[in-house]
Amino acid sequence: MTARILASTCALALCAGAASADYSLTILHTNDFHARFEPISAFDSGCSAEDNTAGECFGGSARLVTAVQEARARSNNSILVDGGDQFQGTLFYTYYKGAMAAEFMNLMGYDAMTVGNHEFDDGPEVLRGFVDSVSFPMLMSNADFAGEEMLADAIQKSVIIERGGERIGLIGLTPENTAELASPGPNVTFSDPVAAVQAQVDALTAQGVNKIIVLSHSGLNVDTRVAEGPTGVDVIVGGHDNSLLSNTIEGAKGPYPIMVGDTAIVQAYAYGKFLGELNVTFDDNGVITEAVGEPIIMDASVTEDAASVARVAELAAPLDEIRNEVVAEAVDMIVGDRAVCRQMECSGGNLIADAMLERVADQGIQIGFMNSGGIRANIDAGEVTKGEILTVLPFQNTLSTFFVSGQAMIDALENGASQHEDGSGRFPQVAGMTFTVDLSMEPGSRISDIMVGGAAIDPAATYGVVSNNFVRNGGDGYAMFRDAENAYDFGPDLADVVIEYMQAQGPYTPYTDGRITMK
Repeated sequence: MTARILASTCALALCAGAASADYSLTILHTNDFHARFEPISAFDSGCSAEDNTAGECFGGSARLVTAVQEARARSNNSILVDGGDQFQGTLFYTYYKGAMAAEFMNLMGYDAMTVGNHEFDDGPEVLRGFVDSVSFPMLMSNADFAGEEMLADAIQKSVIIERGGERIGLIGLTPENTAELASPGPNVTFSDPVAAVQAQVDALTAQGVNKIIVLSHSGLNVDTRVAEGPTGVDVIVGGHDNSLLSNTIEGAKGPYPIMVGDTAIVQAYAYGKFLGELNVTFDDNGVITEAVGEPIIMDASVTEDAASVARVAELAAPLDEIRNEVVAEAVDMIVGDRAVCRQMECSGGNLIADAMLERVADQGIQIGFMNSGGIRANIDAGEVTKGEILTVLPFQNTLSTFFVSGQAMIDALENGASQHEDGSGRFPQVAGMTFTVDLSMEPGSRISDIMVGGAAIDPAATYGVVSNNFVRNGGDGYAMFRDAENAYDFGPDLADVVIEYMQAQGPYTPYTDGRITMK
């Protein structure tokens, strides 16, 4: 695939009025970057300098800098926007928090960004520091943050920018369940995305704006619902579920763009692997008459900006000693890809759940339980570094042990399978138990054949569980764990537990064994 392929996906009825249109705009976009300032491999894990030189790596800030410059040169009018989740994912975020993302986004000249759930991972204070460091507006329409002094005067619901003599309205959208996914604190509440977007569309329209773009960190299913609901939305730039939309790439979730009525929906996967480039033509009334484009892959054909390469290397220097330490060995690749782990049993999930259970098995704990959203990358075969483990488990979660009823565990598994279609991170990876998921059933009635230690689960019995502190405290919808008995949330760091487990195993052979059956 070449960088400049532009395939029209607009309906014929939409394209018919192109001759009378008088305004064109190129929308450049990224989403779910997750601190991947350095190039990544084909499997979204770390990529060595040697492999990068050999042309086998993708992404990295230095390629994005070049690609943005080249795309702007192709367009008479352009904007650069982000669909959220710049935060979290590598040691760069652990060390620098939002400062490094702010530096490179300012360098590239972003026009706006929506707040993703991971922007709240370290609470409102760190998000406020990021907002104060960037030279563009941060947007979030479906949240009430007036009661949070750190954010009350920092984030806007929508904004109007001007490009080529035309005014463009931009609206931000954050996951409605962010309180379950991150740590926004008690003073920020989230609301229905459709109603929130419509309110901002009405406000912008009242100011005479007829070109409206939603920056949505909410996933493709929600974006489709938003497109069907509000009137007046022209483009939705998505994020959150790492959807690749493309007209040329096999396995893409849909065309680029997806048209829902007159609304164009785009998304560009994640991790800086693509730069989205949507070329939109509007008629005099602000209605889209043509929407064409294709995500540009950040492969070796995109030259890395030399100054950015040097700056990333400079910022990486303090991290090298930590991440280059070899801590284990893997016989084969350990799968942590969200496309697998959020859908079914995966070898990375088994590793983590096994490691957790092994660590506390002598404490009366029978079940290891890990949310797939906490598993962030594959690990390649061969030497395993601490940096790779920390990329897989970047959240600094601690081991939590607690005791709940069998019914609570049944409820937990139902929660885990309830949003399977959305690729939700609540999908569980387990140890010490087996179960079946039947996706033909309605959410809430999908789980059967639950066995714990080889025996059928007893709803009235009490079971010891080990998980991470995020899940134990209700994250990813696991509210049934909040009132668990004898809960202790201050165990060792989950990454350290996995490292020690792998070291005890010797060369580790990843595996799946049918502990989760999918129907």
